[in-house]
Amino acid sequence: MLQVNYIRENREKVLERLSVRNFKQPELVDQIISIDEERRQTQTSLDSIAAEANAAAKQIGELMRAGKKDEAEAVKTQTASHKETIKNLGDKLAELEAHQFNLLVQLPNLPYHLVKTGSTAEENEVVLVHGEPAQLPVKALPHWELAAKYDIIDFELGVKITGAGFPVYKGKGARLQRALINFFLDHATAAGYREMQVPHLVNEASGFGTGQLPDKEGQMYHVGVDNLFLIPTAEVPVTNLYRDVILKEEDLPIKNTGYTPCFRREAGSYGAHVRGLNRLHQFDKVEVVQITHPDKSYETLEDMSKYVQSLLQELGLHYRVLRLCGGDMGFTSAMTYDMEVWSAAQQRWLEVSSVSNFETYQSNRLKLRFKGKEGKTQLAHTLNGSALALPRIVASILENYQTEDGIVIPEVLRKYTGFDKID
Repeated sequence: MLQVNYIRENREKVLERLSVRNFKQPELVDQIISIDEERRQTQTSLDSIAAEANAAAKQIGELMRAGKKDEAEAVKTQTASHKETIKNLGDKLAELEAHQFNLLVQLPNLPYHLVKTGSTAEENEVVLVHGEPAQLPVKALPHWELAAKYDIIDFELGVKITGAGFPVYKGKGARLQRALINFFLDHATAAGYREMQVPHLVNEASGFGTGQLPDKEGQMYHVGVDNLFLIPTAEVPVTNLYRDVILKEEDLPIKNTGYTPCFRREAGSYGAHVRGLNRLHQFDKVEVVQITHPDKSYETLEDMSKYVQSLLQELGLHYRVLRLCGGDMGFTSAMTYDMEVWSAAQQRWLEVSSVSNFETYQSNRLKLRFKGKEGKTQLAHTLNGSALALPRIVASILENYQTEDGIVIPEVLRKYTGFDKID
C-alpha cells in the first residue's frame, strides 16, 4: 500500500508511474489527496477542541479546590458543548480514515524507473536468453502424453477425486516431484536461506499484509466457516512472519525459504495453453523471501534473479529472463523478472518463476519496520521469488529430456530420485 504522505508530496510522479501500468483510475490519486486534506483539518480541529477541553477541566478542578464553585460552574457551562463536538469530530475522522483506506487499497504499487510502459505480455522486455533448444526425437510428445505413456501423472484420476487441475503423481512421477523439492530446498539453504515450515491456511490479516486481499480474493480458496484462505504461495505466510515487527538494521537482510503446496482457483483460465501441468489449481513450489534495507533491494533483486537462473542452469534447461512491462506486473510489485523455459515439444515458453521487489508496498501493510543505527524507524523492503514452481519444471524436464526409449533424468537430480531414467 502506498504511503499517503508520499502521494501528497509527489502527486505528478505518482500519476506518471501509474500511467506506466495503464492504470484506469488516476482520479483516485486526487481523491486521496483531497480526503487527506480534510482528514488533517479535522484532526487539527479535534486536537484543538480536545486541548481546550483538557485546559477547561484543569481550570474547573483548580477553581473547585479554591472554593470558587460558581466560577467553576460558569466554565462548565461555557465548555458543555466540547464533549459533543469531540464525539462528532471523532466520528467524522474515523469516517474519513475509512474512506481514505478504501481508496488507498485500490492503488497498485508504483513501477520502478526501469519498468517500461506496456499493456500485455507481448510488450515485456527480454533481458537474457540462456542455452539452446533441446534436440528432440522426430515424434516428440507433449508432457501430458508422456505422463500417460509412462504412467507417472494421472490427470483423470485427479478429476475423479477432486476436479480438473488436481493431478495425481504416480511412481517415478511422485519421486521426481519429491526430488525437485529437496533439490530446491538444499540449494536455498546452501545459498543462506533459512528453511521454514509454515501453515497452508492464513487469516485475512495475512492475506491483506502481502496484497492478496482485497485484490485477489476471487483467485483464492476460502474456508468460509473459519474465514481462512488456502495459500496461493508460500510468500504469504513466510512474509507475514514479520507482520507488526520492528527489526534491527543489523538483522538485515533476512532470507527465508519454504516449500508448500499452493492453491489457486485460476478462474477464467481455459484453452490449450492450460493443458496438462501448464496451469493447475494445486501445485508444489519452493519460495525464497528476503527482507532488506531499502538501499540494497534492487541489488538483492538481481541476486535473486541470478540465483533462480542458477537452478535452471543446473537442470540444463534453455530459458529466458523477462522484465515485465507495467501492464503485466502484479498489483503489488515495483519490478518483476519472469523466467521462462522453452518447451520444444509444445513450441512455446513456459513461465517457471517470478522474482519481484515490492519495495515498501507490502511492508507498509504489514507494519514491517527496522530501526536504523541512528534510532530512526523506517519501512523495510520485501522481495520474493519462485525457486522454483514445480509443474512447469516437471513438464519441461519430461519434454526436453525425452528420448525414443525413455525420459532421461538431469544428472543433478539422480541422487535425489534414485534412478536415471523414466521408461
